[in-house]
Amino acid sequence: MMRVLNLYFSSTGNTKKVADQIAATATSLGHQVDTIRATAHAEVDLLAYDLIFLGSGVYEWLPGKPLRTLCSRLRQKYVAQGEIKPGAPCRQDKIGVVYATYGGGHTGVNEAIPTGKYLGQILDHLGIPVMAEWYLVGEYHGKWRGFSAMGRLGDISGRPNDEDLRQVAEMVKGILQVQGPVVSR
Repeated sequence: MMRVLNLYFSSTGNTKKVADQIAATATSLGHQVDTIRATAHAEVDLLAYDLIFLGSGVYEWLPGKPLRTLCSRLRQKYVAQGEIKPGAPCRQDKIGVVYATYGGGHTGVNEAIPTGKYLGQILDHLGIPVMAEWYLVGEYHGKWRGFSAMGRLGDISGRPNDEDLRQVAEMVKGILQVQGPVVSR
């Protein structure tokens, strides 16, 4: 059994759907999962977990501000504790996955890639290997809802949908099956 952190930010519900699927899948496979919606003041210790899922919606090519603030605060804390070292030596007992939900109305997945890279940096600086970056289509909400049917990706209304979430479950199973024995305590 691995101790899994499922840390995410969602303002529209798209990323929450993915986070809920991650939690349900990992729990069904017998792992202990802590799911936390990021806020600027959230208290979490990334180093207390074997596997970290870190996700956000895309807001002007970056993760949501509460998650960016949390990552910055965590970086400062880990530097002060001496956990971030020159050369970021790899921690053999931990792995990470970053993911982003995005609409991609203008340039498709290219709008989301900076979010994945940004999220991976806190893990990478801690020496936690990022095993995967997942980019998942999510519909627009509120005053932007009309963009769901007119962007580069075609009609993305209702996404992430059941098929998207089934694929998330399969990806979670893949990470846990491949990496489980390596990092189990």
